[in-house]
Amino acid sequence: MTVKCVELVKKYEGFRAVPYLCPAGYPTVGYGHVITKGEILQYPMSKEFAEQLLLQDLIKTEMLIRPMIKVDIHPYMLDALVSFSFNVGAYAFKSSTLRKKLNSGEWYECAEQFLRWIYAGGKKLTGLIKRRQEERELFLEGVNLYG
Repeated sequence: MTVKCVELVKKYEGFRAVPYLCPAGYPTVGYGHVITKGEILQYPMSKEFAEQLLLQDLIKTEMLIRPMIKVDIHPYMLDALVSFSFNVGAYAFKSSTLRKKLNSGEWYECAEQFLRWIYAGGKKLTGLIKRRQEERELFLEGVNLYG
C-alpha cells in the first residue's frame, strides 16, 4: 500500500473526532474506523491517533484481500482495491464481479466495476460516485504502468 491509498481514503472518509453513524449505519470515528463492540477509544480523538488507526485498518484490509487476488498487479492497482475494500468490506470484495474480472486479467472491465458500488443504505451517494471514480483512475494508472 502506498501513500496514494492512505490519502485517497482520508479524503473520502474525512476526519471526525467523535463517534457518528456512517451512511451504512455503523458507529464510526476518525478516518472511517468502524468501532467494534467492546473497543475503548478516547474522545475527542486526535488526528494523529486517527491516522495510526487508519494505517492499522488499511493494513488489515490489505491482509484480508491479498489472498483473494490471484494475479500480479501494480501497487496502484492494489491501492485502489484496498481503498475500495476498506469502504465496502472484504466479504463484498470477495463475492464481487470486480474481483472476478481482476483475477481473469480483465483490467479494463475490472476498472468499470468500481463505478457500480455507489450505494450506501440503499441510497446513491455523490461522495461514493466521486470516490469510485478516483479509485478507478488510480487502478487504471497502475494498469498503464504495469502494462
